[in-house]
Amino acid sequence: MSPDGRLAVCPGSYDPVTNGHLDIIGRTAKVFERVLVGVVGNAPRKSDHLFSAEERLEFIREATASLENVEVKIFRTLLVDFAREEGATAIVKGLRAISDFEYEFEMNQLNRKLAPELESVYVIASPSYSFLSSTGVKEMAMFGGDVGDLVPSAVAKALSERATS
Repeated sequence: MSPDGRLAVCPGSYDPVTNGHLDIIGRTAKVFERVLVGVVGNAPRKSDHLFSAEERLEFIREATASLENVEVKIFRTLLVDFAREEGATAIVKGLRAISDFEYEFEMNQLNRKLAPELESVYVIASPSYSFLSSTGVKEMAMFGGDVGDLVPSAVAKALSERATS
């Protein structure tokens, strides 16, 4: 597929998707004509997902249903290969803190070596979500904490069900 300067890929494991992720996706959808949320199907760093790739895809589809220019797909390749195949010219990531920057800086350099035609764009987390992580949400939920205002309602329900099983 040929590159489309109006298409951005927002990749992530989204295990689970949080309101912080949705904030980044929604803000990206205001800047780019089309946004493709790429759900990592086989993340080497996070091999023990709580939710399957298909479940994560459905959570995001439901949560972004009102955003007409957002599509969600699972990918199991290098991010740059996925972005190329889809015709994207930008990869958009959210940054919460310096630790995110350090990791994303390294990944950006590797991605630029593999695909210099792809631009990386970083969106700073909104203050109300700057503390929010999927890992933190999972831990809170597994110990009975209320995560209802941190994730979409379908995710909160699924986390509650997994915590009690």
